[in-house]
Amino acid sequence: MEQKPHIALLPSPGMGHLIPLVEFAKLLLHHHDFHITCIIPTIGSPSKAMKEILQDLPTSIDHVFLPPSLDYKLLSPCMTRSLPSLRDVLTSLVATTRLVALVVGPFGTDALDVAKELKVSPYIFYPTNALVLSLVLNLPKLDETVSCEHRDLPEPVKLPGCIPIRGRDLIDPIQDRTSEWYKCFFTEQNRCD
Repeated sequence: MEQKPHIALLPSPGMGHLIPLVEFAKLLLHHHDFHITCIIPTIGSPSKAMKEILQDLPTSIDHVFLPPSLDYKLLSPCMTRSLPSLRDVLTSLVATTRLVALVVGPFGTDALDVAKELKVSPYIFYPTNALVLSLVLNLPKLDETVSCEHRDLPEPVKLPGCIPIRGRDLIDPIQDRTSEWYKCFFTEQNRCD
């Protein structure tokens, strides 16, 4: 008998990234006959709340903690430092399951290259509202067309499918284009094509 298709999910560190992917995993399990492994990067030890959420998952959803990364400020470097451990876990899954996909959260786009290297279909799961999604998809164009800080734009930003929004009301990571936050956010989100 052929093995069930297997999907690996990679959230960014933190409960706010884990919970949407866990809920997505439950939906996949409910509507399709998949086996799922949540591969969880950590900054320090997993919290009690995180462990409780993972212990309550259905039996067809496994989880694996990657070794902790010690970069507490930015998610992108933490995710990048987790790539060797992620590669090991994915290689094991490829060898022992019928791994068909890797689904990453918005700050895990470096992992897409690992999936492609292992011939696993890569996907990005972006659980957000329409405004932030439109902003992410149009950020490269916005970055090319303005020369000032986004918060200092004299006219509202016009994003497809959204009402115009003042630059100072855009999400914090893109307010200061010279900040490390902006560079990481821009690099990660620029891969979402």
